[in-house]
Amino acid sequence: MNTRKLLRLGLGAVMAVLFVWLTLRHIDGARIAAVMRGARLDLLAGAMAALCLGYVCRILRWQTMLLRANPALRAIDCAGPLVASFAANNVLPFRAGDLMRAFVFNDRLHTTPGSVLATLFVERLLDLLMVILLLGLALAVFHFDVSRLVGLGVPVLLLGATAILAVLLFPQVLQPLLRGLGSLAGRLPAAAKVQQELRKVTDTLSQLSGGSTMLRLIAWSAGAWLIEGAVYGLVAQSLAGMTAAQGAWLAVPVGTLATLIPSTPGYVGTFDYFTAQAMVLAGNEATAAAAFAFLVHMVLWLPPTVAGGLYLLLRPSTVSVPKEQAI
Repeated sequence: MNTRKLLRLGLGAVMAVLFVWLTLRHIDGARIAAVMRGARLDLLAGAMAALCLGYVCRILRWQTMLLRANPALRAIDCAGPLVASFAANNVLPFRAGDLMRAFVFNDRLHTTPGSVLATLFVERLLDLLMVILLLGLALAVFHFDVSRLVGLGVPVLLLGATAILAVLLFPQVLQPLLRGLGSLAGRLPAAAKVQQELRKVTDTLSQLSGGSTMLRLIAWSAGAWLIEGAVYGLVAQSLAGMTAAQGAWLAVPVGTLATLIPSTPGYVGTFDYFTAQAMVLAGNEATAAAAFAFLVHMVLWLPPTVAGGLYLLLRPSTVSVPKEQAI
């Protein structure tokens, strides 16, 4: 492992410790544990069931994108690789799960790295669009002053959402960047293969930007994130000390945006601190807010990590190298 990666790992660990300390510094840990132990198990079970339904939306969204590369692809074929990639991101550094989706499962999905990378790019943009819209919705409906927490006002949110929609609907704006990457790739030993994959990225982005396809992708994305909001809401309602459970709809976008801050795999510390702060801003007591943050983090982390880990154990895969490039 090179020095740069070691520094990134070190920075992530430091940030995780810092934000865990910030979350707990004025709170009695025993009280947090007591609040969590008192959670209603039926509502937690409902939250996990909703989480599974949200993953169904994500799987169907990914299948919709990959159909351009493999028209015979079924949703069940996409389920294992997608959940396994989330599991890997939860336990491994450097977004290893995204690399797995792009390079490990292509033989199984009958796709290419270029087409999968394009779907990952669109997936990230769609998720960011939904998070921004949820943040704007929470601001409008509940009158939260989120600018104090994330430094974003309504004009910034509108500008961000507009920019993302422009890229999704008019991917040709990325052509200069992709051409530049293609020129740089010309210096690599496998230049022809890299440039071919970049062309597939361009083609996939153009195909997915079509009206009906993009509308379906936006619909699946909206479904996934609204269901995730329900997961947060059910977890909030399961805690007796939660007096403003509607704050869960603020915690969804704020906690998600916090994962952009360097941290450990699974976003330890950063997610918990900002999620708890969102709940406090909504009117909840600090101990209940911290208990909610840790509990919802557990609900979001555990099922996909276990399911994806089992998939990788039962159906192990390796990166395939084309024969003409094998050494």
